[in-house]
Amino acid sequence: MDTLKIKETVFKPGRPKVAVPLVSSVPGEIIDECEDTEKMPCDVIEWRADYSSWILEDERLRLFLQKLRHSMGATPLLFTIRTTAEGGELTISFEQYIHTLQVAAQSECVDYIDVEMFWWDRALSESEPVTEGTIREAVQALQQHVQVIGSYHDFQGTPQELQITKRLLAMHDNGADIPKMAVMPQRKEDVLTLMCATLQAKRQIPDTPVIAMSMGALGAVSRVAGANFGSAVTFGCYGETSAPGQIPLEELRVALKRLQIS
Repeated sequence: MDTLKIKETVFKPGRPKVAVPLVSSVPGEIIDECEDTEKMPCDVIEWRADYSSWILEDERLRLFLQKLRHSMGATPLLFTIRTTAEGGELTISFEQYIHTLQVAAQSECVDYIDVEMFWWDRALSESEPVTEGTIREAVQALQQHVQVIGSYHDFQGTPQELQITKRLLAMHDNGADIPKMAVMPQRKEDVLTLMCATLQAKRQIPDTPVIAMSMGALGAVSRVAGANFGSAVTFGCYGETSAPGQIPLEELRVALKRLQIS
């Protein structure tokens, strides 16, 4: 992969960007966490907004995003609502989910937005069925304001290599600027499966950054060595983690420096 630039973020082969999640539900604490990251610089700050149910109040969300943007300076902001269906904290309808993402995008305070791409795989309890076309339209609307990280999270296990590769490519085909997939390993071989699938997907879409990780303690190696197999971003914690297996930011940076390859 050659050097790529999406928005103001430059992705280089073998040099993953480091994202740090903010997971508090209290507005003041979120701002404090954001300002604390200045002591331990990162490349991207992810606000895990699903920890804060008050984000469903549109005006309150807009005003808070303005404050958060001001406290961050030039660091890119990733806005994420991780639903309970994919291991997050918020149960929400598809309609409300997309509406809230649009509010965040239109605030002009956000650089990236995470979109869970595989809603059509979920139990058929939605009042209106969600199709690939629905997702593509939602992604295109968001892209008028932000870059989209399309995502899928499996907290139960690790799909077969071909399935992981197909999902990453499907997210790309449905418009995601950066496909992302996180899986839970049950055995050591599952971690290898994830990294091999990442490599295969990256070879098929070499001009697109891909994010992939194996979660939990067993998969922690993928957060350090993932870039060597094509993953462009890794997530480290500064305080509380947002997913199993995240490595403290300071330790992660040291490990990445030692294992970095071109």
